[in-house]
Amino acid sequence: MTSSPSPAAEAPRERRTPLDAVHDALGATMTDFAGWRMPLRYGSESAEHRAVREAAGLFDLTHMGEIAVTGPEAARALDHALVGYVSKIGVDRARYTMICDADGGILDDLIVYRTGDTEFLVVANASNANVVAAELVARAAGFDAAVADRSEDYALLAVQGPHAVAILAPLTGLDLDAVKYYAADRATVAGVDVLLARTGYTGEDGFELFCAPADAERLWTALAEAGVPHGLIPAGLSCRDTLRLEAGMPLYGHELSTARTPYEAGLGRVVRLDKPEDFVGRDALAAREQAGPAAALVGLRAVGRRVPRAGYAVLDPDTKEPIGEITSGAPSPTLGAPIAMAYVPVDRTEPGTRLAVDVRGTAEPVDVVALPFYKRA
Repeated sequence: MTSSPSPAAEAPRERRTPLDAVHDALGATMTDFAGWRMPLRYGSESAEHRAVREAAGLFDLTHMGEIAVTGPEAARALDHALVGYVSKIGVDRARYTMICDADGGILDDLIVYRTGDTEFLVVANASNANVVAAELVARAAGFDAAVADRSEDYALLAVQGPHAVAILAPLTGLDLDAVKYYAADRATVAGVDVLLARTGYTGEDGFELFCAPADAERLWTALAEAGVPHGLIPAGLSCRDTLRLEAGMPLYGHELSTARTPYEAGLGRVVRLDKPEDFVGRDALAAREQAGPAAALVGLRAVGRRVPRAGYAVLDPDTKEPIGEITSGAPSPTLGAPIAMAYVPVDRTEPGTRLAVDVRGTAEPVDVVALPFYKRA
């Protein structure tokens, strides 16, 4: 008796945001990102980049993951699960933190919003949302807390740039000047109920708006129309990457991974070894803090015009021996020069240190510079 062949496994379904038709209508170049169909650019990525620096950009960030942690011991559960001191977050405030494995390696970097005394919203990167949700469920076991992946319940839009306040102000009754950096509040914007947060990933002022998926297109349209007099344009993932690079902000899978702890990434400040709650990775991270990292993340500015790209080797300028690796690199529209971030030995991290990068077989000179490359006034 022969068995019939098993049916071929279905390919994962490409996920689309509620704004997919809007992006198509705007002529966006679309790309796959962590299983999502996302806008890479709408026209010129350098024009989108400059708009965010000088006026404002409108982003669709619905691919991010949202995980709710609620209950009487939600804060304690998150203190145990994450490296940060979540219990110390005030209501309607937010904090940047990380979730690490038992060896101290970074599973993801997160923003945690405290939306009530016993209610938290954890925002994870799209590529890690399922991992983070599963880890939070496992780590909350034994605490009086519930963990629920709420990603399907939210669309996420962002207005980033120096004109963000002027664009949003006529659309909401909320006093935007009273919303502090890394704070969040319930609000109505253009008749849509949102969680409005003053956070971002561009190095500029701006707001992220969490809304119901059914309201996303209405909110996008209102923001786009209100932004016309202020120079706002739609902005895609490509310029988001160069903006965050200029701002020295790490990207998971590039600067951050399970092979690195927060200390190598220059983010040891997010690890709260002083909190009373034991947490996953505490012992490994305490040992790493005491020993000090063998490598550190630095900024590099190219002397010439060739761009150091992710994966290129960083070289000793004299021996041409590899001493590190580029994690992210691109031409900087703001600075007018190629820039990069890289992990190098700690004795090569002083700003002004001359290094080299293997750019397709040629040792191109680069200088170590302080991060961030760009900081808004």
